[in-house]
Amino acid sequence: MAVLDRFKRVWNAFRSSEDIPQEALGYGPSTGFRPQTTRYRTGNERTIVTSVYTRLGIDVAGIDFRHIQLDDQDRYLEEIDSGLNMCFNLEANLDQGPRAFRQDVAQTLFDKGVAAVVPVDTSDDPTEIGTFDIYTLRVGHITAWYPHHVRVDLYNENTGRRQEITLEKRVVAIIENPLYSVMNEPNSTLQRLIRKLGLLDNIDETSAGRLDLIIQLPYVIKSEARKQQAESRRKEIEFQLKSSQYGIAYADGTEKITQLNRPADNQLLKQVEYLTTMLYQQLGITPAVMDGTADEAAMLNYFNRTIEPILDAIKEAMERSFIGPVGVKKGQRIRYFKDPFNLVPVSELAVIADKFSRNEILTPNEIRGYMGIPPNEDPKADLLMNSNMPQALETGLEPEEEDDDLLQSAFDEIDMTLDEVFKEVGGEMNNGSG
Repeated sequence: MAVLDRFKRVWNAFRSSEDIPQEALGYGPSTGFRPQTTRYRTGNERTIVTSVYTRLGIDVAGIDFRHIQLDDQDRYLEEIDSGLNMCFNLEANLDQGPRAFRQDVAQTLFDKGVAAVVPVDTSDDPTEIGTFDIYTLRVGHITAWYPHHVRVDLYNENTGRRQEITLEKRVVAIIENPLYSVMNEPNSTLQRLIRKLGLLDNIDETSAGRLDLIIQLPYVIKSEARKQQAESRRKEIEFQLKSSQYGIAYADGTEKITQLNRPADNQLLKQVEYLTTMLYQQLGITPAVMDGTADEAAMLNYFNRTIEPILDAIKEAMERSFIGPVGVKKGQRIRYFKDPFNLVPVSELAVIADKFSRNEILTPNEIRGYMGIPPNEDPKADLLMNSNMPQALETGLEPEEEDDDLLQSAFDEIDMTLDEVFKEVGGEMNNGSG
């Protein structure tokens, strides 16, 4: 395609949305929440805290996404050199690299319950053509739902501010959190946990700097005059403690001052601990995962139960909107790949590398690439073969020719052995008859 034609056909989500006044489109009734989502009652629960959001977002961002081509048997054939694949592996937009973009998707998904991945710059207008190439992607959150459109709050890099635009649903990758009922439903464990933590913080702020003193005066406080005298004495002691450099005050010999050891226990801390335990259980994580001390089995369970459903939701939404039925018929897919050696200790790496190489699963150079070692220039390092067995390359023959030669050699050895046996037997018979 000529350069001029390409620039004429290029499409931008913000410019397209500004062409038509939003009020004149007549999309139909709209709501501030997703109407298709089941609204759970008060008894159902969810849990979330910022640290859990961050931990899950980092783990989701550590998985690579690729735009790939499948063969006739739906097997991974190769990566497709496309703008979408460049967004996954080099630069999603002007402000984000691929890992930051993936973490933005995950954290928006956790915080809002639904994330919208918008193709901002494309080769053609995606509303008019079935196939198009994507140059930039951005993450936004949906503010209104229409029957066939969504209103997305998105950052516009041209104006430097967030802007709401209306797009067709089939153009936007709408990703719903698979843990929505656990993390985003209202009136749930999360809201209770947030309220309890808020109350605990308020108590801490209120009690900061408090001395919790009780002053016993040497007279009975019943009349109004005595009450005013006691209040004056209390303020005087407060002023002495506040204005003194070291917080020292004096008292009369007849006065008795008692300091409370601790405030009355309101069980808030125990409730917070209980809700935090429920948080971990419902999200399928453990304290060992959060502090980084989990073993391989615990991490595998965590990835299978918690991270993998989130990755599947992201993959399916982008595949549905960005690849479409036309691309799927051509064998195009979006897949995510996890480093298989990420959790393998160094002591077991050599054994695993030997098994993969001996069973002809990975070449030595592919294994070296996972370890961060440059490839070896030996041609054998790029071949799938078992180095512990004799190979056709070592004999200089083709595999079929080598098999025939080995079989012929075996027959020749058998013939020679039989000839020697017959000679010995014949000699003994001749000696006996003579």
